[in-house]
Amino acid sequence: QVQLVESGGGLVQAGASLRLSCAASGRTFSSYAMGWFRRAPGKEREFVSGISRSGGNTYYADSVKGRFTISRDNVKKTVYLQMNSLKPEDTAVYYCAASPSLLYYSVFSNRYDYWGQGTQVTVSS
Repeated sequence: QVQLVESGGGLVQAGASLRLSCAASGRTFSSYAMGWFRRAPGKEREFVSGISRSGGNTYYADSVKGRFTISRDNVKKTVYLQMNSLKPEDTAVYYCAASPSLLYYSVFSNRYDYWGQGTQVTVSS
């Protein structure tokens, strides 16, 4: 089992950058594919980015491609989401998620077994 704790959210202006972190507990972090999802007010939770167990494969939603970068440090048991050129439409609660069964990633939230509590990102125009 793994516990996930996100941090790094905040209130920024459009065009700014933020880096989200997701720290995991447990000894087998490298055995989990990781993903970032977000939920904007009044909207469904949506996939943002995913990374394979080794970190060698990454995937992005079209809405964030070229602006966001996912990475992981299996020694520090942390996954990151670097968010650049933020837009007001990026405003949401961001969640990290872990899956012991995926090798790479999935855009479907039900493929992930463990979730963090979320961190709020607010982008003002």
